[in-house]
Amino acid sequence: MVSRRYFLVAAAAGLAAPSVVTAQGFQINPIYRPQDVRIKSEISPGQIVILPRAHFLYHVTEPGVARRYGVGVGRAGLEFTGTAEIAVKKEWPTWRPTDEMIEREPKTYSEFVDNDYVQPGGPGNPLGARALYLFQNGRDTFFRIHGTTSPQSIGQSVSNGCIRMLNEHVQDLYERVPIGTVVTVL
Repeated sequence: MVSRRYFLVAAAAGLAAPSVVTAQGFQINPIYRPQDVRIKSEISPGQIVILPRAHFLYHVTEPGVARRYGVGVGRAGLEFTGTAEIAVKKEWPTWRPTDEMIEREPKTYSEFVDNDYVQPGGPGNPLGARALYLFQNGRDTFFRIHGTTSPQSIGQSVSNGCIRMLNEHVQDLYERVPIGTVVTVL
């Protein structure tokens, strides 16, 4: 997939390059902009492969080629690994933190304690503009690939486990992938 040498060279180039302003008004390092890259030709087109330690999501578009996006990922102990499939896609999804998130951080999620409140979709919703819901064996994993209201988290390991993308990037990916797309998180 991505060699260590390639990763180090790309990271160094990205650090030396100027930032790019996104539609959300955030300056992102160019290394995290969507771009076509080479990938192992054994990975079937249509699949998504995520390398959390490198903070990249790869959507394989043809043998040996993938569209690469920068992502934010789960902090230590909260990350998803394994294979799942996209079973649901939503535009401007609603959101409620899981019970585990509320238990871990009751002050952060105080508006959700002891009630059934669900935050409506929209620009202030933490899932952002689009969400791709990951399922295993027909069951919701509660992990998502989604937009974010925190663009500075791209390239970071800070989420509660989900894969975050800039809203304009997740909108692009959303249009490219159908229900049933296989997602592998290494």
